[in-house]
Amino acid sequence: MLNCAIAEGMSREDFTDLPTPINAMDHLQVVAAEEFLSLHELLDEKLGPGFGVRVGQQMKIDDYGVLGLSWRTCSWVGEIFERSERYFKLLSNTFAWTIREEGDISRILLNREAHRRGMELSTEASLSATVVVLQAMTEKEILPVEVTFKHGPPIDLSSFTRAFKCAVRFNEPQYSISYQTADLKLRTAKADASINHYLLKQVDEKTKGIKIPGNSLLRDVEALIRDGLPTGIPSVDHISDLLAMSKRTLTRRLSDEGVTYRDLIRKAQEAIAKEKLREAELSIGEIAFLTGFSEQSAFNRAFKKWTGQTPTDLRKNS
Repeated sequence: MLNCAIAEGMSREDFTDLPTPINAMDHLQVVAAEEFLSLHELLDEKLGPGFGVRVGQQMKIDDYGVLGLSWRTCSWVGEIFERSERYFKLLSNTFAWTIREEGDISRILLNREAHRRGMELSTEASLSATVVVLQAMTEKEILPVEVTFKHGPPIDLSSFTRAFKCAVRFNEPQYSISYQTADLKLRTAKADASINHYLLKQVDEKTKGIKIPGNSLLRDVEALIRDGLPTGIPSVDHISDLLAMSKRTLTRRLSDEGVTYRDLIRKAQEAIAKEKLREAELSIGEIAFLTGFSEQSAFNRAFKKWTGQTPTDLRKNS
């Protein structure tokens, strides 16, 4: 937000009275919500209507921390909202995303009460950033078909028009952004590349008699499981679909290697957990999210069962 304000003509000296000094911002992981909302209100007043929307347009996936990290491994566009819903249920009470498919159109509802102007402006930024994130994930210029806000319109709509390029409605019952259902079912750019890789292997196996080596198949399955865990534990049906195999064939091939699908799930969860705990950058709640758990307490119990120590103990010993 501050970088965007400076790019629009303000100076660092304009922010010397902030509760958190501007020079300390780069080293912070969090700021108080009220401070964040107050800054939205200040910058909207200083820089005019649509500042929140313009901030949203500047957001990059990396700005979202562990949530953004999880988005990079989504298989399809709509999965971004599923992961966001899981993340915020586990770690925060600030957002609640819901996807409502209504035939050709799907509405993504942002269930949020705007108890002050700063929350309205933050919501404008969130919906604006959604457009940018979905385009980055697909590498296609997919656009919403409608955006709605619960609060009233600003005096200047130009920032909204440029960002959303669709109908924007105010004083509506809910905050929402709507897309063509087909767009939300598109594969992400990363998933497209991965699936093509797996399909080419299957073509070689079926047409040239080149059997995929067992160790290569295990690596592929493990990689897909790791990518899928932030949405929750992926089913064997889902993984077999991605590999262009039947569930029965995949199960048999794993059995030939002396492992079960459940073995690979646990292996992936334990490996991710240990790796992230040793890095010490993420909270234990965030690691629980990345390993497919919906509650931190369940993750703690599972980790103790796997390793004989708690996540906190391993982090301290590391």
